Amino acid sequence: MQNVTLNNGVQMPILGFGVYQIPDVETQAAVEAALAAGYRLLDTAAAYGNEQAVGAAIKASGIAREDLFVTTKLWIQHAPAGSVEEDTRLSFENSLRRLGLDYVDLYLIHQPLGDYYSEWRAMQKLNTAGLARAIGVSNFHPDRLVDLIDHNEIAPAVNQIETHPFHQRADDQALMVGRGVQIESWGPFAEGRNGLFTNPILSQIADAHGKSVAQVVLRWLTQRSVVVIPKSVRPDRIAQNFDVFDFTLTEEEMGRIATLDTGASLFFDHRDPAMVSWLGGRRNS
Repeated sequence: MQNVTLNNGVQMPILGFGVYQIPDVETQAAVEAALAAGYRLLDTAAAYGNEQAVGAAIKASGIAREDLFVTTKLWIQHAPAGSVEEDTRLSFENSLRRLGLDYVDLYLIHQPLGDYYSEWRAMQKLNTAGLARAIGVSNFHPDRLVDLIDHNEIAPAVNQIETHPFHQRADDQALMVGRGVQIESWGPFAEGRNGLFTNPILSQIADAHGKSVAQVVLRWLTQRSVVVIPKSVRPDRIAQNFDVFDFTLTEEEMGRIATLDTGASLFFDHRDPAMVSWLGGRRNS
């Protein structure tokens, strides 16, 4: 497995397994299948409601803790009469308890909303204490990412953002590289939107290599040094998605995939006031 080196020296696998939208009752089996296939990076979140199942799969696997890289995420904290920093610490402890772990490898702010500066101050303390080996953010646009970096002691190690062939984020990645932040893709298959799995360009490239479209997309991302966390509940697909390091896309093929970029999200905009209100109204412990 290829690793990337985060800005604090921590090694992170470039390919992992995500559990977003996997029902809690199916999560343990899916994660067990992923671990059996060779995945060592696992990505969950408090908001997904399946941290406990991820923890159960880790325990059942018997894999040494130090051989795993576990990511979870902090939801927007709501403490108008209290302390967001304290609520952040409590939320982190709840995640640890559900996961059954003593520490996580990466802790992310899930949304760039609310008092995330207080959240970040609390997360810096968790990082310094060794409870979160690395800390980062998710869904941060460049302006908010730079502002957070410029006004805090610790820069985010990772920014997990929507990245797929139709929204490639090349400019965002270039800025992150300049600032020492690792880009990580969520939604690498765009949830099948825009006909991704039948796209002629991706299909032709897949046929040329004897691979699936999904494998081509994952190879395209990893060749761009983008960490990626595909998800599936089917053991065969889980294993297939892990088998992407025995071929290399040519510069010409990478260029053809680059032409698919629309420069826009296929899901939602974190700068849309209606979306900001909807996300901000959700509660998680």
